[in-house]
Amino acid sequence: MTTRDWCFAAAGLLLALAVGAGVADRRRARRKNADRVGIVYWPTVQVLALIAAAILASMGLNS
Repeated sequence: MTTRDWCFAAAGLLLALAVGAGVADRRRARRKNADRVGIVYWPTVQVLALIAAAILASMGLNS
């Protein structure tokens, strides 16, 4: 595999992580017991994954 392939594969995995974080945040927002505090702040995970995916996709296009 070339560097381009690795960058696109990692960007795809990060996009899947961002979608999963969006689903988890929706579940967190709609939970029945509002007093149960979660450990992970999913919007931050989603934004960081999207930024990293954009950087890797850009690296893949430029390599």
